[in-house]
Amino acid sequence: MPQLDTSTWSVTILSMVLALFIVFQLKVSKYKYPETPTPKSFSLSKKLMPWEEKWTKICSPLLLPQR
Repeated sequence: MPQLDTSTWSVTILSMVLALFIVFQLKVSKYKYPETPTPKSFSLSKKLMPWEEKWTKICSPLLLPQR
């Protein structure tokens, strides 16, 4: 059985890692990041939920005064 020649593996692995690094750098450099991030302003007004508009009061018999 012939022996496997492993002398070129180091060059192949190093060139693959270098190529992956370059491709990754090119992908990341395409993104546009904001120069100065601005904080979002939160409104303090209460928003009504759909169920709050249709809400009906329910009186529990246990909360009614005793007769």
